[in-house]
Amino acid sequence: MLKFNETKQIEDIKGALALRPEVEKIVDEVWKKGFDSIYYLGIGGTYASAMQAVTYINGKSNLPAYVQHAAEYYTTGNRRLTKDSIVILSSVTGTTQEVVKAVEEIKTVGATLIGFIDAKGSILAGKCDYVVTYPAPGTEQIKFFMLADRLMKNNGEFDDYEEYYQELEEYLPVGLVDAEKKADDFGLKFAQTHRHDDMHYFIGAGNQWGAVYSYAMCYWEEQSWLRSKSIHAAEFLHGTLEIVDETTAVTVFIGEDEQRPLSERVANLLPRICANYTIIDSKDYPVAGISEKYRGRVLSFLLMHCVTQRIDAHVEQLNCHPLDIRRYYRQFDY
Repeated sequence: MLKFNETKQIEDIKGALALRPEVEKIVDEVWKKGFDSIYYLGIGGTYASAMQAVTYINGKSNLPAYVQHAAEYYTTGNRRLTKDSIVILSSVTGTTQEVVKAVEEIKTVGATLIGFIDAKGSILAGKCDYVVTYPAPGTEQIKFFMLADRLMKNNGEFDDYEEYYQELEEYLPVGLVDAEKKADDFGLKFAQTHRHDDMHYFIGAGNQWGAVYSYAMCYWEEQSWLRSKSIHAAEFLHGTLEIVDETTAVTVFIGEDEQRPLSERVANLLPRICANYTIIDSKDYPVAGISEKYRGRVLSFLLMHCVTQRIDAHVEQLNCHPLDIRRYYRQFDY
C-alpha cells in the first residue's frame, strides 16, 4: 500500500491515547478552579477540528462550549470570552500567524490557554498555560475529544468513561489500520475517477462536518490543487442542489452521530438528480471490539480519515504531484 506504515500508525494512535493521564490532570486542575465557558480556537484545519469537538460536546453535554475562529477573534473580539474562560488550541508548528495573534489578545484578557502544540519551544508553546506535546499526524481530533470527554465526565455526563477508553486503548489502533487496508481498493478507484474533476462537492454533517470542511480545503485544495467545496448536509438542500446535474461530482460522508439523518437525506436525494455521486458510510467499516454505542462518539470520523488517506495517496501518485508542495502557503509574506 502507498504511504502506509502499519507499525507507525498503530504506535501513533496508541501514543495519542496514552496522553490521557496528562490531559486528565490538566482538565481536573482547571475544573477545580472553575470556568465560565470553553472555547476551541483555530483556523483552517484546526478550526475544522474545533467544529468537530464543539458539535460533539453540544450533542452530549450542557457545558457552554463554542468554536472561536482565530482571525475573527483578533479583529472582532468576543466579549463573552473572559478571564474565567478556557481556550483550547492545536498547532503542528506552533507558529500559525493568525493563532499567535489571537493568543496574544487572549493573554491580555487572562483566559486559561491549553495547547496541543507539536513543536517544543515554539511561540505558541511558550504562550499557553498548559502544553501537551505529541507530534503524530492524524491525532489532533483524538486529543480534542479526549479533553472534552474528561470535562463531560467531571460534569457527571459520562458514567462509562473508563469503559469507553478501555475499549479505545485495546481496539482502536489496530481497528483503524484494518479499516484503512479495507479502504485501499476503493481509494484507488475513487482517485482514478475524480483526480481531474473540475469541481468536487463534499457533503457531511455532525462530527463529519468539520472533517469534510477540512478535507475539501486542506487536502484537495491546499495539497492536491484540486477545486472543491465543502457543504453541510443540511445547507446542501437550500441552494447547492440546484447546480447539481448528472455530471456533477458529489461525495457524501455519512457518520454515526446524531446528525446522521441529515446526510442520509442528501444520499437519498442524489440518485434522482445525479449520476456522478459517491456515498462513504462509516458503518461499512466495522472495528472489532468497539461497542456499537460508542461508534458515533469518535470512531466514525476517524474511519472517514482512513478512507480519505487512501484516496489522497493514490491521487498523489496518479497526478504526479507530491502533497507537501505549496505554491503560496508559507512561501512568502502576505
